[in-house]
Amino acid sequence: MGGTASLTALAMLAFAANSVLARLALGTGEAEALGYTGLRLVSGALVLAVLVGNGQWRRPEGSNAGAAALLGYALTFSLAYLMLDTGTGALILFASVQAGMIVWAVHRGERPGAMEWLGFGLALAAFGALVAPGVTAPHPPGLLLMVGAGLCWAAYSLIGRGSAAPLKDTAGNFLRCVPLGLLLLAAGLWREMPSAFGAGLAVASGAVASGLGYALWYAVLPRLARASAAFVQLTVPAIAAAGGVLLLGEPLTARLVLASAGILGGVALALAAAERRRRG
Repeated sequence: MGGTASLTALAMLAFAANSVLARLALGTGEAEALGYTGLRLVSGALVLAVLVGNGQWRRPEGSNAGAAALLGYALTFSLAYLMLDTGTGALILFASVQAGMIVWAVHRGERPGAMEWLGFGLALAAFGALVAPGVTAPHPPGLLLMVGAGLCWAAYSLIGRGSAAPLKDTAGNFLRCVPLGLLLLAAGLWREMPSAFGAGLAVASGAVASGLGYALWYAVLPRLARASAAFVQLTVPAIAAAGGVLLLGEPLTARLVLASAGILGGVALALAAAERRRRG
């Protein structure tokens, strides 16, 4: 179990690193958003293709819908981090993913219980407090872009939920994004050349935090209970916020701390209630 815990912690660090790396590259002007996104997608595709075998290049698995959701997530994620701090962006992303998946579940006929609705309501109220107008409110266009990124990632997760070979499907989805990724990279290079540091951050995000991070997550998922797999992801916004404070000198505001506690606590309450209902 100790090995599983260590690998799970590494996967969560990889997920949080995507936010830190994007903010470090884009918020400081080391790279621009289009080129960063293209380089991230292409480098992630290369690493995943190596992991699953080069046959993926000839006939990639996954789906066009999955690739479209992945591309939408990656592009809006990068654009949003031109305007948002690391922790705020990660929290908005996480909340939007959960909201998208909840709305879809209700649309498909699932009926949450009273405690689940209470948790969702708490999370929604805390999210509203985070984004309400004020001195420390998130930049509105950045907020909308990150909500879009979260909804795209929710769609990507739902599309791949029934996958029998998630790593191969993930590699295939990344590979399907390569042509547009190369176009984004070319457009980014035409607009502005990234610094060597900025390009390195994009490659690290794509090849390590995304490619290897997703592979590591899929490796540990079968060893985790469904509730554990959901709960452990609650740590990602907190890790990302800590990275932003330590590496980028971003302020840790009371608004972000309180909103984080409300959103993550509400989601945790809802997940716990859902798991009890399934077992009962």
